[in-house]
Amino acid sequence: MAASVSTDLREAWIDQRLAELGHWLQRHGGIIRSVQWAVVAVYLVLVAVPAFLPLPDRTAHLWNNLTVLAQFAFWGIWWPFVLVSMVLVGRAWCGVLCPEGTLTEFASRWSLGRAVPRWITWGGWPFIAFAGTTVYGQMVSVYGYPKPVLAVLGGSTVAAIAVGLVYGRNKRVWCRYLCPVNGVFAVLAKLAPVSFQVDRPAWAASDKPQGAAFNCAPLVPVKTMRGAGSCHMCGRCSGYRGAVRLARRSPAYEIVHVAGTEPSLEQTILILFGMMGLAAGAFQWSSSPWFIDAKQWFATWFIEHGMVWPLETTLPWFVLTNYPEHNDVMTLLDGGLLLAYIGAATVILGVGLSALVALATRFLGPWSSARFHHLTQTLIPIAGCGVFLGLSALTVTFLRGEGLPLPYVAEMRAGLLIGASLWSAWLAWQVAGLTTGGWRRAGATACIAAAATLSVSGWVLLFWIW
Repeated sequence: MAASVSTDLREAWIDQRLAELGHWLQRHGGIIRSVQWAVVAVYLVLVAVPAFLPLPDRTAHLWNNLTVLAQFAFWGIWWPFVLVSMVLVGRAWCGVLCPEGTLTEFASRWSLGRAVPRWITWGGWPFIAFAGTTVYGQMVSVYGYPKPVLAVLGGSTVAAIAVGLVYGRNKRVWCRYLCPVNGVFAVLAKLAPVSFQVDRPAWAASDKPQGAAFNCAPLVPVKTMRGAGSCHMCGRCSGYRGAVRLARRSPAYEIVHVAGTEPSLEQTILILFGMMGLAAGAFQWSSSPWFIDAKQWFATWFIEHGMVWPLETTLPWFVLTNYPEHNDVMTLLDGGLLLAYIGAATVILGVGLSALVALATRFLGPWSSARFHHLTQTLIPIAGCGVFLGLSALTVTFLRGEGLPLPYVAEMRAGLLIGASLWSAWLAWQVAGLTTGGWRRAGATACIAAAATLSVSGWVLLFWIW
């Protein structure tokens, strides 16, 4: 009894502190904006300045070369650990720190105020934008050179400002619909153990709004909000009508109890073909012996048939990697095979994963597209883990290049893959349990576990075999 009381008191204390944190965010918007503009300043320096500096030589290090520091900041720290933050605290990065969000909302103060057209709200943008920036980034070697960083990240920022100047007023239309990582962030945030939650009875019972009126910049319908996928965790709505507060929840809650009522074909495609298919191909191609074998075969074939132009023709750096002074040049053959490899990985893995999820769906009874989409959501842990490992491989490369010893990297990668796979299987067990039990539930869970294993196999090839 004493232990139970102690646990209840501890949980009540945590709940109170979380609610107070949410209210603090609501009351201290000025401090948050100051932090946001500080991040914008650092971001603009790291994106723009290195593009106009000479490329670093072999003597350059993190501590003596801005270009190397910027590369490490973006690809070694920024992006991999922003993904981690989504799983831990939801989209707090978006609402409190993201420079593009800050700039697009600031620009929208002077917006033309036009209504958001239907082409912008099209649900396919999260996948298209993610796929486009990922593939283009590989074509121009965005991880290794500053000019592609300016083209990719800087271009995205300019587009965000432009959208803010045309559509909405004091809103983040870019973030809500067009941001290249909006879809990835939205699915990962579903795993967060904290979120802003709405007490609907309290909202309905409130005759007059309690708390300050707020502007939800990312256009979230707060009154009906049930999940964390779209919420930017900015805290502006905290305390409104006495019904909105920051609170704990089970990391499984949204996947198990909400995702099934909000089936999304777009998120299904993003998870299966984007995060688990295309991303795997994008991270693997440069290390794949299959890519090298294909290149040698095609090069031999072209030479034998007197066609050497695919092996000799290069394009400007903003189309294909072209840095001859660093012996880093892509020919048309390289570029074509890169696209083919990533495309093949996207299709093969995406179709294979879809088949396993479809089989899991049939284990639970007659075909249901809603159930198929729901079961796909259980793969979010392993999908997110794969993207994180792909990006964090750059972190390891940077640090080892600086001579820093990194023990147990292989063991940590294995632990993350195993843990994420088990997490996905456990979520599948919970989701399947909503429909049936016994051997059908076990069969559906086994299919999702097989899908997780298929995803893991690609990372095993990259990190331990190739």
